[in-house]
Amino acid sequence: MTRDLLPVTPGGGRIVLAATPIGNVGDASSRLVELLQTAHIIAAEDTRRLHRLVHALGIEVSGRVISYHEHNEATKTADLLEQVQAGKTILMVSDAGMPAVSDPGFRLVEGAVAAGLFVTAVPGPSAVLTALALSGLPTDRFCFEGFLPRKAGERSSRLAELDGERRTMVFFEAPHRLEAMLRALHDRFGAERRVAVCRELTKTYEEVLRGTVQELLEWAENNEVRGEIAVVVEGAPEKAPGTPEDHVAAVNELVAQGIRLKEAVAAVAEEARVSKRELYSAVLAAR
Repeated sequence: MTRDLLPVTPGGGRIVLAATPIGNVGDASSRLVELLQTAHIIAAEDTRRLHRLVHALGIEVSGRVISYHEHNEATKTADLLEQVQAGKTILMVSDAGMPAVSDPGFRLVEGAVAAGLFVTAVPGPSAVLTALALSGLPTDRFCFEGFLPRKAGERSSRLAELDGERRTMVFFEAPHRLEAMLRALHDRFGAERRVAVCRELTKTYEEVLRGTVQELLEWAENNEVRGEIAVVVEGAPEKAPGTPEDHVAAVNELVAQGIRLKEAVAAVAEEARVSKRELYSAVLAAR
């Protein structure tokens, strides 16, 4: 385990991951503005969108702007790390939100950590957290799942892996695939699972639709879906513990594997949240 308490780059160089507005340019922080004006190199997912942001902010960049995205990050990361070692400040920005979160940046951070270079962040807008906060679904425990696979079979398999996930789940989805995604959620999680479709967050036509999977699927089927979308899905309900008799087979399976009866009963009872005494009696009664 390493603890980076102070910059460790010999020349004082650093990498700064900076969150950019996800819609409203007014959400740009003063720290982001300062870094855009002073960083030696700005690594941008899309240089055209960066220039539009800079123009909207009414500022100019003094450093070199380079393109850094999923198709070239493998080849450009080493050069950027060399620039940091030479004392340069590298500002990493994605199209919107925080770099490295479903956006380029992870390879750069991974390489910097391995090389002992200093990495920091300028926090700010996040579509994941904004959608979660607006969803009306539990926020105490959640997970981010990014985009589901495009192919139906792979999408179904991924959702099967999440079948028992009790945390609130946040996804990204393209507008033209939203209907297919909601239908897949319907097939796997059922019609009554609560969901929120959040589109165009912080923009002029921001919209958050809340309801059951069935209700949102019907909406998607009957409307032209547009904009950037985050989908927040309620976690799986807690399963009822059932009766001790429901778990006799699980105990017998452990016993068949060579585990002592009392130990098997204790393990299954704890997992299933049933009485050890009642489960033990049920096992003996079934013999």
